[in-house]
Amino acid sequence: MAEDKHVKQICAGLLAHVDAGKTTLSEGLLYTGGMIRNLGRVDKQDAFLDTNAMERERGITIFSKQAVLTFDGMTVTLLDTPGHVDFSAEMERTLQVLDYAILVISGADGIQGHTRTLWHLLEKYQIPVFLFINKMDQPGTDAAHCLFELKQQLSDNCIAFTDTDSRAFYEEAAMCDEAALEQFLESETIALDTMQCMIKERKIFPCYFGSALKLTGVEEFLHGFSAFTAEKEYGKEFGARVFKIARDADGNRLTYLKVTGGSLSVKDLLSNANTEQLGEREIWEEKVNQIRIYSGEKYETVPMVSAGTICAVTGLSNTYAGEGLGSEQTETEQILEPVLTYRMILPEECNAVQMLLKLRQLEEEDPMLHLVWNEVHQEILLQVMGEVQTEVLKRQIYDRFGVEVAFDTGHILYKETIADTVEGVGHFEPLRHYAEVHLLLEPGERGSGVVCTTNCSEDVLDKNWQRLILTHLEEKQHLGVLTGAAVTDIKITLAAGRAHQKHTEGGDFRQATYRAVRQGLMRAHSVLLEPYYEYRLEVPESAIGKAMTDLELMHAAMEGPFIQEGKAVLTGKAPVAVLSEYVKEVTAYTAGEGKLFLSYGGYDVCHNPNEVIEAAAYDPEADLLNPTGSVFCAHGAGFIVEWDKVPEYMHVESILKKSGTEKQTDQIRYPVSSHREEEFLAVEEVDAILAKTFDANKRDKSIPKKGYKTSKRIVSARAEDMVYRPAKKEDRKDAYLLVDGYNIIHAWKELEELSKVNMDGARGRLLDILCDYQGMKKCELIAVFDAYRVARHKTEILDYHNIHVVYTKEAETADAYIEKFAHEHGRKYHVTVATSDGLEQIIIRGAGCQLLSAQEFAEEICIVKEQMKEQHMTDTPTGRKYLLDDISKEVAEQLKNIE
Repeated sequence: MAEDKHVKQICAGLLAHVDAGKTTLSEGLLYTGGMIRNLGRVDKQDAFLDTNAMERERGITIFSKQAVLTFDGMTVTLLDTPGHVDFSAEMERTLQVLDYAILVISGADGIQGHTRTLWHLLEKYQIPVFLFINKMDQPGTDAAHCLFELKQQLSDNCIAFTDTDSRAFYEEAAMCDEAALEQFLESETIALDTMQCMIKERKIFPCYFGSALKLTGVEEFLHGFSAFTAEKEYGKEFGARVFKIARDADGNRLTYLKVTGGSLSVKDLLSNANTEQLGEREIWEEKVNQIRIYSGEKYETVPMVSAGTICAVTGLSNTYAGEGLGSEQTETEQILEPVLTYRMILPEECNAVQMLLKLRQLEEEDPMLHLVWNEVHQEILLQVMGEVQTEVLKRQIYDRFGVEVAFDTGHILYKETIADTVEGVGHFEPLRHYAEVHLLLEPGERGSGVVCTTNCSEDVLDKNWQRLILTHLEEKQHLGVLTGAAVTDIKITLAAGRAHQKHTEGGDFRQATYRAVRQGLMRAHSVLLEPYYEYRLEVPESAIGKAMTDLELMHAAMEGPFIQEGKAVLTGKAPVAVLSEYVKEVTAYTAGEGKLFLSYGGYDVCHNPNEVIEAAAYDPEADLLNPTGSVFCAHGAGFIVEWDKVPEYMHVESILKKSGTEKQTDQIRYPVSSHREEEFLAVEEVDAILAKTFDANKRDKSIPKKGYKTSKRIVSARAEDMVYRPAKKEDRKDAYLLVDGYNIIHAWKELEELSKVNMDGARGRLLDILCDYQGMKKCELIAVFDAYRVARHKTEILDYHNIHVVYTKEAETADAYIEKFAHEHGRKYHVTVATSDGLEQIIIRGAGCQLLSAQEFAEEICIVKEQMKEQHMTDTPTGRKYLLDDISKEVAEQLKNIE
């Protein structure tokens, strides 16, 4: 019996600028290969791969799909990818599993802006490319002109494969490779395997011409694709790469992957245990329930697939796009990034936190959809590629969750980086807690993102603590200090740290790490970044002057101009903020003859930083969710040290100082508020600390694991942020105000100066002020003073006019008395404590009491006095009080009548 002929297996992706005819070509390929019986059309909403209702309505591809066709001894898995720029991230994830790419270009429109983006991506991922120049049946199209444009703008190695047996063809191909040139000189031909190798190594880019709508050139393309592609060789050890997460009509979670080694069978156990990563990560092991081979909407289940196969797997709940399984390494870095941010507007009855948890499903399916939780305003922000994506999201959210949402006007998504090297120090040491972290912050290359590493000896800090610190560096997107935008293009190196053998817990290093990053950013010279477009502007020669003037006013970098076929061409980069609306203007001043092609060009220095910073009005020291200072401990009490004073208190020697490269001076290079002379924890920061240290080591399964591109994200809704809840305000009959006496005396300048002369005088003055305040507020006011050093002293409670005064017993501090009172009565009465002791604030806040810092209390007293004065002036406009002012009108009339 003759052996079965081996069928070559190829995975190919269809890519194009929108409206180039990509979906129409996929129909032609499937029809020619015998996969479908009837040709579908985009305008008739019956294309085989447009399976989603929104795709059919809009006539564009939104989600990548696959189809399988067999032709000429070859099985091709076609992956149809979105062509619209707003859905480029979906397309880019697909590139990770392609053997070859089929780039579709409209012969009528030529190379578009997004075409160049696709070309750069294909070069970055080193994917061999076949080009199909479509719509050649339209008037004015010319193959020679199109080929010239391809050579000029993409690569000189774009070669027409219209006559592959001619001497001219072999001669042109031979010029692309030395080995091929030697073959050609010897035999005036080039072997097929040599041609396949040249295409696979991206030394030649075959070009085919035709019309997909009329099936012109489609069969020739398929024959050529079969002849000039080479099957990839795979290893025997199992490996797979995940490139997409989706859900079927029944809500089953689908993991789309390509098997890159060995084979995969139903009921196989898959795990991420082989993934090499720094930091803590939960190891999972799950069983494959089904293996599906999709073709359009339909699929068939198979018991086993071999290497090179694209399939969808059910039964896996922890996978994410870009993850490597088995022998395959994880790769999540993407070039394209969102450039706009929108605020989601929810119906009044919809809870924002609950909605955020639902939206995590969509973020899981599209990691480039960045969800950001604004804790201050309790609202959801989305970072996306463009307006069309928000329209699709509205429909998706309604279809899946039954909620109608809206979005406000999109805003440019800025980022921040640094321009110099600094050392950031974070210290977290409330009572019975301890952690100190030293980080080296260095500027990175543009587009490098945030790179975290360690250069700390295990003799200085145990390896487990180092891994934990790196985990905390990577688990969130850190905010800059100019506008509160995400930090990027920065290298963060763990340089030193210290733990306490008894008191250090995991949550302590989270606090110390976050504070070290922020303290370093405060010390650094920060730089604001904005997204840029790479542009190509073609205008008539008569309009070149205006075009250059416009681009100069838009802070664009220019190359050219050069004249090409009667048109002036300008290329370069310009900010998205100024260039996005310029297309309409070009059309207007060139009477429709000009063309502007745009493609994503990454982030670079902002052209108007002062204006953006002023508009943001961001105060880094007022951002209580991202504190810049550190918490130290002295005499059993925690206190806050602001960022610029941290080096005076830190316990580990400065790494830069040791190496002799420490900055001589630290200057504030950004707008800041006027400065608190008082060091205290505000209520919001106390709540944030309680939230982030409560169950700090418990993992929240709604948060993507390491590698899942929520881009190491900005403040998002995490489980530990939701577990702790400050006590709800309730209507309580009795209101108590406890004043930490000596704390207030030392915090108020007037009383502190008086205490240096006579402490009894300062105490008496404070009590008089408190009596006046109680008279205005009518609350139960208790002033507490330390007497714990007085031998055998018992708790003494006295009445001083209209307030109560407590002197604590021996060995009991005022802090301890107040904390005990808070725990006993904080849930039953309305208790407020006036103190600026950081540790005490955390404890009493946790007991459900309200806080007033010493400064806030002083301001409160002033406000109450002013209110009383205004009330008095309102009652007596002249400001004077007379004997008869308060008598009734009737009595006044009677007095007038008395003679």
